[in-house]
Amino acid sequence: MSVQTVRDAMVPEPTMLDGSASAQEAGRLLAENPEVRAILVCDANGVLVGVITRKTLVREVVAAGLDPKAVRLDGIAEPPIYTLDAGLPLDEAFHTLEEHDFERVPVVEQGRLVGVLSRAVVQRRLAEDEPPEEETA
Repeated sequence: MSVQTVRDAMVPEPTMLDGSASAQEAGRLLAENPEVRAILVCDANGVLVGVITRKTLVREVVAAGLDPKAVRLDGIAEPPIYTLDAGLPLDEAFHTLEEHDFERVPVVEQGRLVGVLSRAVVQRRLAEDEPPEEETA
């Protein structure tokens, strides 16, 4: 059996916007999708440059009194705390998520954003691969 990788369990096409998008666009996206907790910001080549959350928008735009239509995301995006490579073995990725207590982590391949890995999905995936325990008589 082949080793599962992050690519096998990641959610492709995560919620993302180009760095040239406005803070207003990010706010609209977060408001329309309450299940989305963060927007990943990429440059024109798809390279992950940062993360925008509701907290980022409040701190960097609202509290600063800036016009959300004029503020570009690449100017306020917070660098990602951690990323995972798409080719990393899934069990190693799970240990990383557990060790750092991450719920979700962006997945990159040669620097380009390709997905998001969720700890809950990895737990389910790894549990499915475990052989059933043998009963003892």
